[in-house]
Amino acid sequence: MVNATSGFETAPETETDPGRVVLLTTSHRVAPGLLSWPAWQTLHAADRVLCADGTHPQLPYLRDAGIAVEETSPTAEDLIHACAGARTVVVVTTGEGDPALTDGLARLAGSGRVQMPDLELLPASYDLPGARLLDLVQVMDRIRIECPWSSRQTHKGLAKYGIEEAYELVEAIEEGDRDELREELGDVLLQVVFHARIAEEDTETPFSIDDVAAGIVTKLIHRHPHVFGDATASTPEDVKEHWLRTKAIEKRRTSVTEGVPLGQPALALTAKLASRVHTAGLDVPLPRGEGIGYELLELAVRAEAEGVDPEAALRAAARAYRDAVRVKEGAAARLVR
Repeated sequence: MVNATSGFETAPETETDPGRVVLLTTSHRVAPGLLSWPAWQTLHAADRVLCADGTHPQLPYLRDAGIAVEETSPTAEDLIHACAGARTVVVVTTGEGDPALTDGLARLAGSGRVQMPDLELLPASYDLPGARLLDLVQVMDRIRIECPWSSRQTHKGLAKYGIEEAYELVEAIEEGDRDELREELGDVLLQVVFHARIAEEDTETPFSIDDVAAGIVTKLIHRHPHVFGDATASTPEDVKEHWLRTKAIEKRRTSVTEGVPLGQPALALTAKLASRVHTAGLDVPLPRGEGIGYELLELAVRAEAEGVDPEAALRAAARAYRDAVRVKEGAAARLVR
């Protein structure tokens, strides 16, 4: 029987068994054709397989597997008629599903006037953790090609933004704002992906985001022998020892000061140097001199020895100072009024 309104072929309305509708969701972040075994079983056993998108990436693979897929956009009513008589109809959708269709089915079910088929949502392929990173790489690639500003950026030109985003991330952490933290982490991640995309275009030593990820994966595995190897570590101190030992072997540095960036804020720089000295077990007297710089040096080294981050401590004090300024400004404004 053909529905006169939609032209959609349906089963005879005299059939009483409502049948079954399976909404088969797939993810574009998974290679086409890689479907779950329950999905393949359902597809092969179905009476009809429908897909509204003729360009859906799964269609060629389904047809290669001998599954006849009809390119059609059924309404909720069409599906109910098509399922009558214990038939199973599979609708192939994207990972986001088909909201218009599911809303229509929900309305019919809620009306109480229609005998509804069994409804099943079957993920045929789904995203693993980190899958949205693939979207970010694709978006960045398009922006790099099509955006007049982004297409002209260089590593040096972007350097200042990396510093700014790192500071904004630290501020979000210290403020304890979870929404802000999530956003700032995204901004820092963008810097990584942006630089990696630029690096692909280097004519002498190109590398990609996959090379960046592969490098850090290798490093993490190598520096965690207590997780990925036979070494043991029961305390954070043991972990730090493993990390420093493997790092020293990798870098083959001749001084504990190597690898400490001098461009970082002075308090953080001093604390890092003091930490390296302390870890190496060196007894290095502080240089003596006149002026506030040497006084700050002594304070920063003392803070590191006491387990205090001098940079964070000073920022906390600076925020308290900022708040005091605002209170004073508010009092002054009230006096003027």
